[in-house]
Amino acid sequence: MHVAFPMTAGVFRLHQPTRQETPVIFASPHSGVAYDPMFLEQSVLTTLQIRSSEDAYVDQLFATAPTRGAALLLAEVPRAYLDLNRAPDELDPAVIEGIVRAPHNPRVSSGLGVIPRVVSGGRAIYRGKLPLAEAEARIARYWHPYHRALRELVESTHTQFGQAILIDCHSMPHEAIEHHARPGQILPQVVLGDRFGAAAAPWVMAAIEAAFEGEGFLVARNAPFAGAFIAQSYGRPSANRHVVQVEIDRSLYMDETTITPLPVFDDFAARMASVVERLVGIGQQELPLAAE
Repeated sequence: MHVAFPMTAGVFRLHQPTRQETPVIFASPHSGVAYDPMFLEQSVLTTLQIRSSEDAYVDQLFATAPTRGAALLLAEVPRAYLDLNRAPDELDPAVIEGIVRAPHNPRVSSGLGVIPRVVSGGRAIYRGKLPLAEAEARIARYWHPYHRALRELVESTHTQFGQAILIDCHSMPHEAIEHHARPGQILPQVVLGDRFGAAAAPWVMAAIEAAFEGEGFLVARNAPFAGAFIAQSYGRPSANRHVVQVEIDRSLYMDETTITPLPVFDDFAARMASVVERLVGIGQQELPLAAE
């Protein structure tokens, strides 16, 4: 069955277990759906087009984590409004007034900075540019509180268990997987990103891969998605702070055109609940030695 959460307009929801029993924590920075009506009026896109940037239903796919003793942090702010998986200074001069062009940043250049210029398919969100003051207000209102909560969650977990393993939960358009595939390649259903080993120890990556493969998923590593700001900023394997970005093919559980669950959604969610159960067991065994 679908898992319902209380819906209040805000920055994030943090679902804590009655007792945290694992160093594994889950966070979904792109599944927020608290759209500001003024933002929707600002945009040239329809609501459905704007929603194409969402990691729709990812919050539900990982919803069983608290019942397994793991914390679950869910963004409420939509990605099209503010991207929590970007640095706060990744500001796009093509959409924000008064920004001096910085050194080349491929995310910003493609319109996917902290204040996105486009949604999926390169469709522009706005008619013109936004005032810098509005961009700064969004960052202050949403970005900083979310990352304070995430940082505190990582640190408290590390203090309690001697390590923290952050599962950074995302979804990917099926078209993106096809676009990056080699001719004849079997397409992955799940892509795990640890920034090629910079964000997580090898044993963590292997254990997360095994959790998905154990439920029959086809898994790839770091291609086409290796992890972005969160993996880069929070992953410190030498200090026993690990981050792995998880990207799940949206076409497995939803109609990507209408952004509605497929008839198989409940069965797929049950598979994901089994994955979550496997994931929370990571790190409950004896801690491997940190890399020197």
